[in-house]
Amino acid sequence: MYLKKIALTNFKNYELNELEFSPKINCFVGNNGVGKTNILDAIHYLSLTKSFFNNIDSISVRHGEDYFIIQGTFVRDGEEDQIYCAFQKQKQKLLKRNGKEYQRLSDHVGRYPVVMISPADSALITEGSEDRRKFMNKIISQYSAEYLDSVLKYSKALQQRNKLLKDINSSDSKDRDILSIWDAQLVKYGCYVYNQRNNLIDELIPVFQEYYSLISSDKEIVRLKYRSHLSEGSFAEALQNSLNKDRYLEYTTVGIHKDDLLLEMNDFSVKSLGSQGQQKSYLVALKLAKFDYIKRKAGFSPILLLDDIFDKFDAERVEQIIRLVGNHRFGQIFITDTHQNRLQDILSELKTDYRLFKIAENGTVDVVQNSKNVL
Repeated sequence: MYLKKIALTNFKNYELNELEFSPKINCFVGNNGVGKTNILDAIHYLSLTKSFFNNIDSISVRHGEDYFIIQGTFVRDGEEDQIYCAFQKQKQKLLKRNGKEYQRLSDHVGRYPVVMISPADSALITEGSEDRRKFMNKIISQYSAEYLDSVLKYSKALQQRNKLLKDINSSDSKDRDILSIWDAQLVKYGCYVYNQRNNLIDELIPVFQEYYSLISSDKEIVRLKYRSHLSEGSFAEALQNSLNKDRYLEYTTVGIHKDDLLLEMNDFSVKSLGSQGQQKSYLVALKLAKFDYIKRKAGFSPILLLDDIFDKFDAERVEQIIRLVGNHRFGQIFITDTHQNRLQDILSELKTDYRLFKIAENGTVDVVQNSKNVL
């Protein structure tokens, strides 16, 4: 599976642009702020129906305009699929495949999986547990529609239960019949999500540790641990036991919405112990493990998006990452960098089909080199 071409209209800094890609490696060079990352984010839109960086579509509309359009052609099993994604301010986002509109955007997720590695991944280490839950959700949702549906239904039930807790607290009502309905929904969908997350982390750990060992040349020992209230016993009983506390606080204090991942290095939190290079190596290894996991589940390689990942790495770790992404297990890859010479050295090392694009200050994108010719 690969992305053959893309067309952007009023997307971020691009007024109108059409690009054709190599099925293997595509590199974008240019100064900071010219729009390298925006092209990768457009690919993320076509795959997962939203930006990698935020959930507010209006932010992706070019300044002074009120809509954007992203069109792309994916090739999968020899067949071409035309994907059309459009957003207009004050209206619903529109997504079509081969001219047919999706009634639910979630039905598209997983058909053309992608894995993006970006400096924004640092939020997995530096920010709260919500970012780490989203990390797990994004992995499993790309191969399981049932999981995504369960997460959405759990969230809806949680909102309704929290609303009811406020009403019960304010009215001093003794009626718990409605509350029990939402409890049953939380247990049903929460237990399913917990089991899927638990299986994910169990499978992810050895692959993640292997990747980190390769990147760091066995310099540190890393671990990944899944923490959940549901691992401590019955979820239904936990909801009952926490009811008085929940009524006092007016929100649900136990459940999968409190899950977290513990990211450790040498038995300490990677946030407190790891250097910038070590933390970045940790995140790259985690994302490459995510790539392998989705590939096993989907039966083919996701598209790999590498956004400015070589910054703050020493030469040895850069070399190790180059060797990793250059092997046969990866399919189509997109790379951004500010250093053209560095990317050209990488391309010569990989010895595979590629295109190198240069983005000018005005947003124009030109092919400056490919695997057949230096232009």
